[in-house]
Amino acid sequence: MSEACLPVEPVQSAAPAARRSTQVRVTWGDRVVTVGGDAPVRVQSMTNTDTVDAIGTAIQVKELAIAGSEMVRITVNTPEAAEAVPHVRDQLDRMGIDVPLVGDFHYNGHRLLTDYPACAEALSKYRINPGNVGKGDKHDRQFGQMIEVAARWNKPVRIGVNWGSLDQELLASLMDQNSARPNPWDARQVMYEALITSAIDSAHMAERMGLRRDQIILSCKVSGVQDLISVYRELARRTNHALHLGLTEAGMGTKGTVASATALSILLQEGIGDTIRVSLTPQPGEARTQEVVIASEILQALGLRVFVPSVTACPGCGRTTSTTFQEMAKQIDDFLRAQMPVWRVRYPGVEGLKVAVMGCIVNGPGESKHADIGISLPGSGEAPAAPVFIDGEKRLTLRGDAIASEFQAIVENYIEKRFGQTADVEAA
Repeated sequence: MSEACLPVEPVQSAAPAARRSTQVRVTWGDRVVTVGGDAPVRVQSMTNTDTVDAIGTAIQVKELAIAGSEMVRITVNTPEAAEAVPHVRDQLDRMGIDVPLVGDFHYNGHRLLTDYPACAEALSKYRINPGNVGKGDKHDRQFGQMIEVAARWNKPVRIGVNWGSLDQELLASLMDQNSARPNPWDARQVMYEALITSAIDSAHMAERMGLRRDQIILSCKVSGVQDLISVYRELARRTNHALHLGLTEAGMGTKGTVASATALSILLQEGIGDTIRVSLTPQPGEARTQEVVIASEILQALGLRVFVPSVTACPGCGRTTSTTFQEMAKQIDDFLRAQMPVWRVRYPGVEGLKVAVMGCIVNGPGESKHADIGISLPGSGEAPAAPVFIDGEKRLTLRGDAIASEFQAIVENYIEKRFGQTADVEAA
């Protein structure tokens, strides 16, 4: 392209907007997870075990934490579950898992937090649903009991409104007000307003009762993509509280993944959201950790966080009649993910590694050169050779039946040489 053909202004690189929210500290022991402010967007998840099974719950919490969840929420719904919470915490501490635990309370949280102080102390954060804390005169009193416990133990609280359990008295009041308008809103707009009002009014009430703003996180969860975007845009406009994002009941498989990625990505790109959870319904036999993987991938795809080395692989076409590159890409990706719990400590910075596993000569060499380390496998009709590129240069060519294992060894050696030196320097 000649200089005369260049656009008048250069294309600007897209970057997420910034929203300055109040920073909240979630702690356990020496572990501090900061939420909001200039902290990175945090990944959260939730167990689906019976909390009464302390060992089973602790094992799942450990799996979620190792997968990358920075906070894990557990159900606290009965006296037996409340009694089990300190034992879950003890099990985790013995396993060396210092991830903060969040207690999820509905209906009877005021009693459980009051009657079981060891539970209140063992949790790092409480989730309160203002639509499920009591009706009429009981609402403010029982909400206040939970806030009082949080203030006593110096625990942060997420005030989590959900449109499936919205405060019906508040909704009815807003409906009455709306009917008196000269130009009434439609029912969906009133629902949006009820969600936002419930969250913000509850936060203000908690502050009047003694909780600091830097101890409060808000959420307004819905299950529709456009609904979530509309609600959070307005919520972010009205308050600087830290915000937790997530589609509730997102669904399973492809539907849940796509819906969550779409809604969260739009909001995160606008600078809205300080913690996220992908509420994915696990498919039969699927690990609970899949929701953590997807949340992490959303943040990594947006360039907001880096969790694991990225593996670039082509989609395949008529030139790539062999499935070798597909199998090899999956093998390398699985291998890198499996090693990350150890590598994060041993090789600082390794999560930024870029690997390419390509299937033919069209884009293979070019993509491999752009990666830190890449391989271009032979496509249909190409010579049975696989050039390997390291730091943009062709270093060697692999041939034969052991290409996959040889390339994996080359990747391991590259990581040791590049990131092992960094670890040694920092240790010194």
